[in-house]
Amino acid sequence: MTRPVRSKITDDDVHEWVSFDHRGETYTFDLTWLLSPWHCIYGDGCLGIGESPDAEAGMGCCIHGAHFVDKEERARVRAAAERLRDDEWQFKGVAESLGGAIHKVDGDWMTRVHEGGCIFLNRPDHHAGAGCAFHNAAISRGETYLDWKPSVCWQVPVRLDFHTDDNDHTTNILREWKRRDWGDGGEDFHWWCTEDPRAFTASQPVYLGSREEIVALVGEEVYERLVALIDERSTEVLLPHPSLRRRAASD
Repeated sequence: MTRPVRSKITDDDVHEWVSFDHRGETYTFDLTWLLSPWHCIYGDGCLGIGESPDAEAGMGCCIHGAHFVDKEERARVRAAAERLRDDEWQFKGVAESLGGAIHKVDGDWMTRVHEGGCIFLNRPDHHAGAGCAFHNAAISRGETYLDWKPSVCWQVPVRLDFHTDDNDHTTNILREWKRRDWGDGGEDFHWWCTEDPRAFTASQPVYLGSREEIVALVGEEVYERLVALIDERSTEVLLPHPSLRRRAASD
């Protein structure tokens, strides 16, 4: 695999897009991202997002606690946490001793951070291995992890933005998550997820591999329209993702 070198923010981050109207709103999709072979490589060489790349730590992007969209989501995650068994959640006892896995920090509710990562993240020394307790429990029970995890945890690195213009027309923009989306300090953020070529090795494109997440964000009808437009362009040669272009240039 390629050496982990954090990419620089440059002007060569060129993407192709497709846009259409649906039920009075506009939907714009980043085709370069959605047609790329990106997939989550947590547990399979993921470097994490700490100051130094560390695939052995098993932290992934979970070194910070997860924030919540609203109190309804917070209640949903609390209810999901109550369903976790001792053998599914490594730090269940720790969370109880600390007064709960969810607490308020500087006015914002978020999951606790314990030993350098989200308290719901099982570490490599856990009997069942590393990974999100919510994610693994949902999979083992034949349920969708979208109903268990905080929304930011299943959306990243897919991002849905929206913009309402002066005439109250809304444009929804579905694209990849970038370092700048983390706010202040994003330019220095070690966001390997969509910048390192090692994550672009899936056997299917993002729009298929992340179908469930995309449908949850934009709805089934909009997703099916997107797929139809992609199918219509199946014979066209579209621009590869910047990470793949960088890899090709370095080969």
